[in-house]
Amino acid sequence: MDNTQSNHLKAYGLSYMLLKGDLDVDWLLNYRGGSFMVQYSKSIENECKLRAVSYEIISNAQNQQILNEIQKPDVNMDVVKLHKAAKIAVYSPVKISPAEFEDTDAVLLVLKYAEIPFEVIYDEEILKGDLPRYDWLHLHHEDFTGQFGRSIRRTSPADIKAQEAIADRFGYSKVSKMKLAVAKLIKEFCAGGGFLFAMCSGAETFDIALAAEGIDIVDNFDGDGVDPDAQSRLDFDKTFAFQNFKLQLDDYEGMGFSDINSSAGRFRGYGSNEAYFSLFDFSAKWDVIPAMLVQNHENLVREFFGQTTAFSKNTVKPSALVMGTSSQSDRYIYGEMGRGQWTFYGGHDPEGRGGGRRMPTDLNLYPNSPGYRLILNNVLFPSARKKKRKT
Repeated sequence: MDNTQSNHLKAYGLSYMLLKGDLDVDWLLNYRGGSFMVQYSKSIENECKLRAVSYEIISNAQNQQILNEIQKPDVNMDVVKLHKAAKIAVYSPVKISPAEFEDTDAVLLVLKYAEIPFEVIYDEEILKGDLPRYDWLHLHHEDFTGQFGRSIRRTSPADIKAQEAIADRFGYSKVSKMKLAVAKLIKEFCAGGGFLFAMCSGAETFDIALAAEGIDIVDNFDGDGVDPDAQSRLDFDKTFAFQNFKLQLDDYEGMGFSDINSSAGRFRGYGSNEAYFSLFDFSAKWDVIPAMLVQNHENLVREFFGQTTAFSKNTVKPSALVMGTSSQSDRYIYGEMGRGQWTFYGGHDPEGRGGGRRMPTDLNLYPNSPGYRLILNNVLFPSARKKKRKT
């Protein structure tokens, strides 16, 4: 999985397929870009060829030599055993409406490209109590505040009508109240041991909705105005990642929700080849979880836009572990909630070259994308056999 790999993204899909077939996979953290090692079979070799995934066949002696090198105490490497593929759910409005803009969701794109199976769910499935059926949940760039993305450019009339119909069926007077209920059930899912991954505004508005429980922060969409004391009444103890943020209650034209969203997107070179965020180098032997989540063949990842582009450093809780950052903002963060874990990743599409409506990225053009690798690290993360910490 270093720079000699012809298709990093398909390699994750192959690893997931093997796990699905009840085969264990060794993830060699920090060894040649976080390589995968499996017991040889002709069928696996054929699958590598079919998917254009680079591979090497090694002897038992070479295998032991690699393991001996990794286990040296002064080497920042380790072996994590992956077993049992996680059952994956993607929360997206494509379940209930055309939602054409959501077809550009990065997680939907990369799961399809890597050939990793998943199920699409939305508000109705969560309200019915289906979340415990899954191990891993992705939140697309949702607006959990119930303001439909704060712009008709983000949410079509068909999407709005479909969400209002679900709220009505479940007895909620407003979509905002339904979205809060959904957010709280997702929080319960994570606290109970689930794995949560959110990108873009899905991360930002999820925490805003939790902090604003019982407070009306919706103006243009429910007809009864905003609570004048909304800002002072926010409860940051209820959030996952963010605190002390300021709501942007009147920024409908700019589609902003709060100052969680960093203004880093406005600096020169943003979204071009001139701006990057860096991944931290964690100890594979001592900080296994973040080491898994940052596995890559590059430690610099090109910045990319989103409705929530990146996270303002002053709004990120001290309890959140920053895994990817730039001088202007934090981009990639991790934390624990009860018995579960979550990862928030800023931006819309790691290979997107601009904002607004556009065609979905063709990942055949970016099979080695380091930004997309971060997403797939999270997909395999729940399969890791946990080891007791050394302290």
